[in-house]
Amino acid sequence: MTETNDLPITVAGAGSVGCYVGARLAAAGRSVTLLTRPALAAEISRHGLHCSDLEGHDIDLGPDRLKLSSAPSEALAGAKLILVAVKSHDTDAMAALIAEHAGHDAVAVSLQNGVSNAGILREHLGPERVVDAMVPFNVVQNRPADAPPRFHRASGGVIQVETTTTGLRSVLDVQHMPVAERDDIEAVLWGKLLVNLNNGLNALSGLPIVEQFGDRRWRALVARQLGEGLAVLNAAGIRYAPYEGVPQRVLALALRLPDALFRVAAKRMLSMDKNARSSMWEDLQAGRHTEIDYLQGEIIRLADQVGHPTPLNRRVLALVKEAETAKKGSPGLSPEAVSGAL
Repeated sequence: MTETNDLPITVAGAGSVGCYVGARLAAAGRSVTLLTRPALAAEISRHGLHCSDLEGHDIDLGPDRLKLSSAPSEALAGAKLILVAVKSHDTDAMAALIAEHAGHDAVAVSLQNGVSNAGILREHLGPERVVDAMVPFNVVQNRPADAPPRFHRASGGVIQVETTTTGLRSVLDVQHMPVAERDDIEAVLWGKLLVNLNNGLNALSGLPIVEQFGDRRWRALVARQLGEGLAVLNAAGIRYAPYEGVPQRVLALALRLPDALFRVAAKRMLSMDKNARSSMWEDLQAGRHTEIDYLQGEIIRLADQVGHPTPLNRRVLALVKEAETAKKGSPGLSPEAVSGAL
């Protein structure tokens, strides 16, 4: 991967995160194809794409700067690097499409939530063709009428990729989107999963994350859910890395602080767009299946193996499933309604 700008890159499942990453790569001169839904492909082909971040690094890409496709056979053929950005429940289907349509020398990188996606990709493609990665930031998508779709990075963080000898980091590490290599990527993913347990709570609240974290009642639930996850991983002997340099136990303690102290202690954590919500909230709003089985579900499966109680994680999973079935968006629950009789 030495000829970085000539390397054909396909973003497979270009939604919020995929379009943001693809846009940053294209702005740096990379050859990028977005494999996305027909409606979004049509909007970008008409208006281009707008990309922004918390630091004010805005870019506008014209339709000519990106290749667009809704046909896997077209988008995957000839790709040398495939950035997999589909939801976890679609990984198996996308892996099969990559195996069918991409060349045998194409490398797939998982830019997904959860800890099992790279394993699924490897079952289809072989271990030597898959690289695991972790995207720490939140991307907010906005699609105004008769204007470029907007993809805004609403929180901070550096993309972490599994250390390889292929030169992958030099391809992905571009201006305003730094990338670092990690030898402990599995621990990094488990560390993120623990933090991502809040996705379910945020989806149930319907609140922006900053507003949710401004309420000590919600923070207490986040801390309790995190504590269950920590106990399960410790019992299972699974290593987890600090998230963005902050140990999860320290985070759990900070979440229980009074509001004024929390705002001081968590100033960096709260440095995000005031309107940012979790991707799980977006899924509920759109009537889609969520990734709850790959977040709370992973903790619950491990808990069953080690015999450790996880009542709050089970409660959150059940409530999110109810909201999925109702297809009425976020239920806008209170902390007390989530905790129930726990």
